[in-house]
Amino acid sequence: MNHTKTPTLADVGRVAGVSRGTVSNVFNHPDLVRSDVRERVEAAARQLGYDGPDPRGRVLRNGKFNAIGFMPPGAYAIADVIRSPYGRELVLGVSLACDEAGATLSLVNGTDETRTSTIREALVDGFILGHSVDIDLITSAQRRRLPFVILESDAGPDINSIRIDGRSGALMAVGHLAALGHRHFVILSIRRTSGPPIVHMPGKGKRAITAGFQLDYERLDGFAQGLAEVNLSIDDVPIIETTPGEPSAGAVVFDRFPEATAILTMSDWQAITVLDEAVRRGINIPEHVSVVGFDGTAESARTTPPLTSVTHDIIGKGRLAAQMVFENGQPRQIIMSVELVVRGSTGPPR
Repeated sequence: MNHTKTPTLADVGRVAGVSRGTVSNVFNHPDLVRSDVRERVEAAARQLGYDGPDPRGRVLRNGKFNAIGFMPPGAYAIADVIRSPYGRELVLGVSLACDEAGATLSLVNGTDETRTSTIREALVDGFILGHSVDIDLITSAQRRRLPFVILESDAGPDINSIRIDGRSGALMAVGHLAALGHRHFVILSIRRTSGPPIVHMPGKGKRAITAGFQLDYERLDGFAQGLAEVNLSIDDVPIIETTPGEPSAGAVVFDRFPEATAILTMSDWQAITVLDEAVRRGINIPEHVSVVGFDGTAESARTTPPLTSVTHDIIGKGRLAAQMVFENGQPRQIIMSVELVVRGSTGPPR
């Protein structure tokens, strides 16, 4: 039986008259090789039918997969991340850092029951974990001795984390609307489990937010502080829990609380669904109701009218998270600043 030997880097080097290391540089770092040498190596590779280094061999030699795993927060699926304006920009930031490092981005997912096993088995060199401080996930990553970064939660001084100043952002949003004269608010908080919107009526004292993350509570605290500064109580404000992008969110607001003149949201995607519903109903924004988003996605500037939003550098956050994984240095806890960008979706109450 005739066995054809698969050509190797060394074989290409012998035909081209260069070292194995030079052949490796031609395929992995071509900018380091003179153009005439590079052309000679490429011709030898074509002659031998050599297509480049086998990535499996690199894994065996280096013990690395040259990939970062990104796990969405909570029960969110990969598809939810891609549909989300925020998610797309965050993944873009991670992808840019991976491109710069010559690495691969792997979107990893799992149900509540399988997320820890996904961490144990994913073929990656590190992780970016979504918004929840999940002890089981952290423990699984630590047992693999892989670098990881948690987004939008503080897991302590020994864990890499990047989060925004959600409390300050929420305070800015309320302060802006209050300065315009608004006193009748509705809050859209983020539901972290699947299902229709949950309405928490005012006057019920402390209201439980289902499966809330640290960032959600920080923003609620900021809303509460801002309302208190104009002698209002958050306990007297309706709170509607809804998943970002839930199309019925705007309908719930307008059907249940027509007296509201200002809507505070926890994501641009939530705010965009409200704007869309207002257009369908012929409700003028901001003449009849003002809306404030949260995130500062690129889409917020393209809505009708353009959305006032609490903004931060989402792409930069994704890029930084990936860089921290690549560096695998001393743990850092980074808090990103936010700012309020005022656009056409807010104005004085009628």
